[in-house]
Amino acid sequence: MASTPAPPQAPPKPTWDPRRPAPQLPWLRPTIRIRLTLLYGGMFLIAGILLLSIIYLIAAQALNVGSELPFTITSGNVTSDICSNLPSNARADVMNKAMAECVNVQRQHALDNLLSRSLLALLGLAIIAFAFGYAMAGRVLSPLGRILRTARSVAGSDLSRRIELDGPDDEIKELADTFDDMLERLERAFTAQQRFVGNASHELRTPLAINRTLLEVHLSDPGAPTELQQLGKTLLATNERSEQLVEGLLLLARSDNQIVERKPVDLAEVAEQAVDQVYGEAEAKGVAIRGEQKPAVVQGNGVLLERIALNLVQNAVRYNVSEDGWVEVTTEVQHGHAVLIVSNTGPVVPAYEVDNLFEPFKRLRGADRTGSDKGVGLGLSIVRSVARAHGGHITAQPREGGGLVMRVALPV
Repeated sequence: MASTPAPPQAPPKPTWDPRRPAPQLPWLRPTIRIRLTLLYGGMFLIAGILLLSIIYLIAAQALNVGSELPFTITSGNVTSDICSNLPSNARADVMNKAMAECVNVQRQHALDNLLSRSLLALLGLAIIAFAFGYAMAGRVLSPLGRILRTARSVAGSDLSRRIELDGPDDEIKELADTFDDMLERLERAFTAQQRFVGNASHELRTPLAINRTLLEVHLSDPGAPTELQQLGKTLLATNERSEQLVEGLLLLARSDNQIVERKPVDLAEVAEQAVDQVYGEAEAKGVAIRGEQKPAVVQGNGVLLERIALNLVQNAVRYNVSEDGWVEVTTEVQHGHAVLIVSNTGPVVPAYEVDNLFEPFKRLRGADRTGSDKGVGLGLSIVRSVARAHGGHITAQPREGGGLVMRVALPV
């Protein structure tokens, strides 16, 4: 019986990645330290050569001037344009002493001229060196400025930005590539999270809409028992609350993105629309709405900005006092920002609980998901996300005597 041949063995896996180039030797890699050493060493060498050349030329000129005779002999008399105290028809020793002093004066004049010109040359080279060093430092640090600008853009919720730094494979390029990889991972994580929330919200819309339709059909039956109608109304209110929660989650996921299409929107008009929508609820609760809306035009999404004003005004009306309550809504332009301020009377809010109000499903005094019929706990979270998407921010401060002062600032 013939033996079965053994199956062929798979070829061994390569121990190196053919897609990546072989790493350079450490001492051949153009690191920042080596580049700066060569740059500053070369600049120092060039500056030294220039300084020596200038000093050589000045010294040669000074030697030529100093070696010239400061006097002339004509008709047995010694005359000089530099030394005016040369005697005429004097003894030889007196004449030699006078000529030696004249030579010393000529030499000192040459040395003074050399010193003054050397100082001027040194001053000129210092100015040129500082200017050249400033330009070279800006060129060396320009990649860091690019990284800083990208980081600021990412801080404004634009995770699609990348540095994509070109140039030598040094520490700065390695830092930029690492930063780009981190941004890519963050963008994928945020995109997956928003996609999940959006898909979940869309999937939950259909059964909630079916439940609402069935409940409305049963409630429209005049022959239904009273207990069944009461139960149907309770279930319909619960279903409506769930729909609001789903809509809030969907809006929260959408508002976390940077606003791409922007149009001029007047915050005064947005605030007036919000007040008109909440006026009936405020009147039923006995809350007065006041305030002056001055024009404050920003570039953004009108629907999302209207949601900011509507959520703030609704919260100000719902979380208010039972008697003599009021809500003040104002808009204006301050220091290059369009500002929407919503103040209200209400319960006393401790300062340490203000930050928790902007967290999803958080309410005052630890009431998280249940125990409140005033909302689903996403209003201020949506406001903060929309403000950040427009490049702005929101702050909250407790009022003396109760209530809050909400301040939304958006760049004009």
